[in-house]
Order: sequence, then structure tokens, then C-alpha cells
Amino acid sequence: MNGAESLVRTLVASKVDVCFTNPGTSEMHFVAALDKVEGMRAILGLFEGAVTGMADGYGRMAERPACTLLHLGPGLANGLANLHNARRAQTPLVNIVGDHATYHAQFDAPLASDIPGFARPVSGWVHSSPSPKTVAADGARAVQAAMSAPGQIATLILPADTAWLEADGPAPALPLAGYASVSQSAIDIAAQALKSGRKSTIILRGQALKKRGLIAAGRVAAKTGARIMCDTFAPRLERGAGLVAVERIPYFAEQMVDTFKDTEELILVGTKPPVSFFAYPGKASWCTPDTASIHYLSQAHEDGVAALEAVADALGAPKDPAHVAPLQIPGLPKGKLDQFTAGQVIAHYLPENAIISDEAATSGIGSQIATATAKPHDHLSLTGGAIGQGLPVATGAAVACPDRKVVCLHGDGGAMYTLQSLWTQAREKLDVVNVIFANQSYAILNIELMRVGAENPGPKALSMLDLHNPSLNWVNLANGMGVEAVRVDTAEDFADAFSSAVKAKGPRLIEVML
Repeated sequence: MNGAESLVRTLVASKVDVCFTNPGTSEMHFVAALDKVEGMRAILGLFEGAVTGMADGYGRMAERPACTLLHLGPGLANGLANLHNARRAQTPLVNIVGDHATYHAQFDAPLASDIPGFARPVSGWVHSSPSPKTVAADGARAVQAAMSAPGQIATLILPADTAWLEADGPAPALPLAGYASVSQSAIDIAAQALKSGRKSTIILRGQALKKRGLIAAGRVAAKTGARIMCDTFAPRLERGAGLVAVERIPYFAEQMVDTFKDTEELILVGTKPPVSFFAYPGKASWCTPDTASIHYLSQAHEDGVAALEAVADALGAPKDPAHVAPLQIPGLPKGKLDQFTAGQVIAHYLPENAIISDEAATSGIGSQIATATAKPHDHLSLTGGAIGQGLPVATGAAVACPDRKVVCLHGDGGAMYTLQSLWTQAREKLDVVNVIFANQSYAILNIELMRVGAENPGPKALSMLDLHNPSLNWVNLANGMGVEAVRVDTAEDFADAFSSAVKAKGPRLIEVML
């Protein structure tokens, strides 16, 4: 057994059984080992940025890591944007990055690079295996590190000779730490703040945005009137009918300031105080009032759900939570197709227990409003702001949850970054409905151009934000990668296309002309 096979066997024993990959020469022994080891599903992506985004989507839904297999430093670098997003999402993920053989490094071959230097900014744990005798143990440590609460990226660098030389065998899975308990003092301080009668806001993240945490927060709100919110881009939110509704922090700085202007007690559960996405001339970066008291009920690595339940009990909160969303399915619109009528169609046909991967950007407000009272579903956001996440996250989520319908809502500009994901969806026959909102523009940047004070933009500036000349054709792009697709420009046509796609199995794409 060589080092590569010992690593694959260790990963499978540690419950890492999906590998998203775009391999190269240095990784061929790992690739060959996939045929020798039962239990590892290998999924090919045509670009490393899609590969890492798929691993992110998988990890968010499976709540355990997939591994990636990437080719040297440039392959890792191609995947960095979606690794940045995965880091912000606190997704458990194991990167396996091939490297030149240890004795070859001295020659500075053309693909030689500083792999640890590329990996460190997006990784919580980085290690290079120096020997085939240790690579299995290193793999077990990588999984343990990735699963360290709340989840992080572990990058294991695999030199080619470490992979091909003789190894001793696989290593056993290591124990996982899980979430730490919250101190009683943090619970007491939060409860006292909520009892004060001052206007309170609770911001939730992580496990607290699943049903059990939402119920606990809803109980607190029922007792105290506290406002329940989540980050603008929460990694995973359970929402819809029967679940406690959570208000999202708005995107723009002045909206944040207005949202929190009356907050006197800010309770944080696994997150941090709200700040502006960017700096703007004359606008605030720090969006919490200076007069507000800030309390960390739980840090990201702590059990915020149990802490919320303890606070609810300490307050004598009722059993039934406040703000439970009713089931209100919108009727089907007619005529003009825009993001709001499209949102009504999506909410009308959205199946129960669906997963929405949302990178619709400026075209996403309509669907977010309409689906708030749709059948219960999971909502996955663009966490780190690096566009091109929606399609691969949807792809990875479909691998993690093959029995659930996945709906990807995406702007056309961002979708071009990782459109290769469609090919993987077709190859793996994944059940994803991709809705591309085609406004043929980087619309958010047109807004930001004005907001940052860049006055009187001329034709050159405006042309940098425009996607005409030539116009994209998503039907042709999807068909070229094996995905059935249709273009629609009326609400009725979109309703027909979306309902058909929801009823069918396998990948579909609908280009919504705005």
C-alpha cells in the first residue's frame, strides 16, 4: 500500500467519502487509489473554483467535510475565491493539494510555488506530509481539524513521492471536539440584559439558525419582545412556514445604522457586531450605536443553541415561540416578468424541504420576500462576497442531499465565474433547478459606482459594468454542457418552465430575461 492509498482509506474511515477534484500529474497516485478503495465517491469539476465551491455546499448541508484534490499551487490558487467564501461560512472542508516530489523541489520546476503561502489565508490548519509513513495520520488530523467547531478548512499538502512510496497502512479516525459549553456567567449576563426592559436585538449565526435554535430565540422574543436577526449572508438558514422568522441585517451601511439605531442591548450568538460591507465616504463602517451594550452569549466555537435555551428558561419564557411564519403561498402572477413576479412563481412551486442556493444579488430581493412564508426550506447565501459561489454550492448541496430538490438563484454576471458547475451537474445527474436572472449587467456595481462617490462616470467606466456586446446566451451555454435549458420573458412562461423543472429529476436551467 502506498501513501496515497493509505490516505484515501484514512479519509473514508473518518467519514470523508466524497472527493471533488480537478487533478494533475502530481495527484495521479491519489487518483489511482480511488479505484482501490471502496467508499470514496470522486466527482470531477472543470475548474478549481467550482471544485472548492462544491465542497463548500456539500459541507454546509452534510455538516461534515468533503475533500478536494487540487493540482499544486496554481490549482489551489484557482480555488481560493470559493475557499474564502467557505472560510467565511465556517464550512468543514479538507483540501488535499498535490506537490512536487520532495527531492524535486530543489530544481524550482515551472509549477513550483509557495503552496503553504497560498493556503494559509483561507485555512485554519495547514500541513505538508513529509513521509508516506505519516501521511495517513496527517489525514486523520486534517479531518479532526476541519471538524473543530464551528468548522474550518484544513489543507494537507501531499508531495508526489509521499503519495507513491510504500506506507504502513491507514490511520484510525480521531475523536472530534464538538461545541464547547457556554459559561453560566454569559447566560446570566444575557438574561439580565433581556430583563432590563431596554430595546434588545439578538443576532444569530451557525447552528442557532436551525429549527432548535430558532425556537429558543423565538421563545426569548415572546417573553421580552427582542428583535431576532441574522447576518446579511448567513451560511445556512432554515426558513419558511412553521419556522421562526428571522430578519436579515440589510446590506447597505446607512440601512444598517437605521436598523440598529434604537438597539440598547445587543446579544450575539456565534457572530459579531454588524459592520458595513465596504467603506463609503461619509458613511459609517461600525453600525452599532455607541450607546448600546454588546454581549457575547456564545462565541462561534460554543454551543449557542443550548445557551439560547438556557436563557429562555432563565427568563421563564413561554413554550411557544413568537414570529412563527405562517404558510402563505402566493398566487401565480401574469404578464411582466421581474424579480418580484419570478419570486412569486418560485415560492408557489417550491417543494417542501428544498434547498435554495442564492447568489441572485440585486435580483434576489423578490424571491427572498416571497419565499419567507413558502414551504420550509434551507437557504444558503454567498458568505464571503466573492462571486461565483451559487452554482457550485448548489451542486455540492445536491451531492450531500440527493433526496432534496435544489434551486439555484443566480445573477448572470456572477454565474459566469463558475458556469463549469453545470457540466458536473449533468455528469452526476444532480437534481438542481438553476434560475439565471439575466439583466446583462453587473448591476450591483452600477449602484456601488454611485455610492462610493465616483461622480459622472463616462462611457468607458459604464462599459466595464455592462454585459452586452455580445449578450450572453445561457440556453446555449447550458446546452453545451449537457443541461436542458429554456429562456423566458413572461411570468406565465416562467411558471410553466419552473413547475416543469421542479417536477422533473436532473439538472435544468431557466434564463429569466429581465
